[in-house]
Amino acid sequence: MTAEGTILKGIGGFYYVRAGGEIYECKAKGIFRKMGIKPCVGDRVTISVNDNAENTIDEIKERTGVFLRPPVANVDRLFIIVSTVEPAPVFLIIDKLTALAFDKDIEPLVVFTKCDKKPGDEYRDIYLRAGIRAFCVSSLTGEGTEAIKAELEGHISAFTGNSGVGKSSLLNAIEPSLCLKTAEISDKLGRGRHTTRHSELFPVCGGYVADTPGFATVISPDSESVDKENLPFAFPEFRPYLGTCEFSTCRHVKDKGCKIIEAVESGIIPRTRHESYCMLLEQAEKINDWD
Repeated sequence: MTAEGTILKGIGGFYYVRAGGEIYECKAKGIFRKMGIKPCVGDRVTISVNDNAENTIDEIKERTGVFLRPPVANVDRLFIIVSTVEPAPVFLIIDKLTALAFDKDIEPLVVFTKCDKKPGDEYRDIYLRAGIRAFCVSSLTGEGTEAIKAELEGHISAFTGNSGVGKSSLLNAIEPSLCLKTAEISDKLGRGRHTTRHSELFPVCGGYVADTPGFATVISPDSESVDKENLPFAFPEFRPYLGTCEFSTCRHVKDKGCKIIEAVESGIIPRTRHESYCMLLEQAEKINDWD
């Protein structure tokens, strides 16, 4: 028999596919190796379920919302988890993740955790002003977790952020049956140890959530980045001003007659967002020049 489903997990060449309410262990057909295609978590697939042989993945549907490191496909919402304290927010990481999401036509949502220790309203307002939905939560008290639950239904969502910010704790607060491992913060390093070892989709609140390791290094030079030509469009608060600057070659950094810089100076665009844009543009130009 054949069935259509979604890959929830892949370990050691075996893929675990949820189809028709059941989970099947499958191997990928050899044709995918010849084509240079490797199945990944989130793939929508057609499988053959066999009584006396291995179940096989026969077809991989067209992918959208793909992240390469770690590999996850068909993500349509990226929850960027940031703690208000221990570790403190790093705006460059948040802003690179939001830019990557917009560049892939994925909706980013910024979630500030540990708001029982330090309120996150000031941080949240930066992203609300930028046109990005943002939330304040506490996994300890449950504050804000119902709002996150409501955003999960019907979506494949990835939870990402630096180690120690509370990704697993938030998922446990949303769905206690997951029982994901969490780690204490290292006082010496000021950050947490990695507790998630592989990408995996969990059915949560009528959707799927990917608990994904590896995004803590997303700003490294060899990781994914947004092309310098696309970068201004990956900042939604810039879009009303694009094409209105005095010079068509405006880079929106220190350029004369730049309408985006004027909006920053007048307080319309958050200054931290523009600072991140300038740093990301510098990185993107170096990558493009090297290419």
